[in-house]
Amino acid sequence: MTRVLHRLSRVRIDFPPPEDALEEPNGLLAVGGDLSPKRIERAYRSGIFPWFETGGPLLWWSPDPRAVLRPGDLKISRSLGKRLRRGDYAVTIDTAFDAVIAACAGPRPNATGTWITSDMQAAYRHLHEIGYAHSFETWRGDELVGGLYGVSWGAAFFGESMFARADDASKVAFCHLHALALQRGFEMIDCQMPTSHLLSLGVRDMPRATFLQLLAHSQRAPTLRGPWTAAEPGPAP
Repeated sequence: MTRVLHRLSRVRIDFPPPEDALEEPNGLLAVGGDLSPKRIERAYRSGIFPWFETGGPLLWWSPDPRAVLRPGDLKISRSLGKRLRRGDYAVTIDTAFDAVIAACAGPRPNATGTWITSDMQAAYRHLHEIGYAHSFETWRGDELVGGLYGVSWGAAFFGESMFARADDASKVAFCHLHALALQRGFEMIDCQMPTSHLLSLGVRDMPRATFLQLLAHSQRAPTLRGPWTAAEPGPAP
């Protein structure tokens, strides 16, 4: 079957089925539309997310497989466990969203440019203001040394990006996200695409069909709108 790239309307917010996504590049589904809150919500609830570069067209993706962490499957290394027990960092939630997304969009080693464009930052800041986007901040004293942000609908958290300026700072934030997911009965943390960093924490590839089934079930739950409050990380080995 020949698959084609769908062009979205700027008026209607509907999306084509995720199964229509291209195999190469993996998961590219549609181009166009906008970054309005209603369209972004429709996308995530359908298993789709925006990802594009500055100056390029607005692109929407649904890759196969999908990188997912099921609550309870978190892996904590011995060194990370020691850091958590020592309390090397303090973690807050939804207290420095703008700083976290700006840090995630900043320069990274061996990388040029960013997909967290100014338009993306503005869109997700607005989602934070209305209670759907959340940040986890890792602090060393008064210094922000790591964190992550994402959006949440139903019983699912959709991670967008993380950063670290100190050892394990982003992993500590992720552990607190996982603790909150357990406490609040979330069914999954969607990480979109795997990295060695995420795989070390227990994230695993999931066939898109399985992911979409899990996603559909998670969207039957009510959405926990923000601001969120801090969660204690689970027991470390």
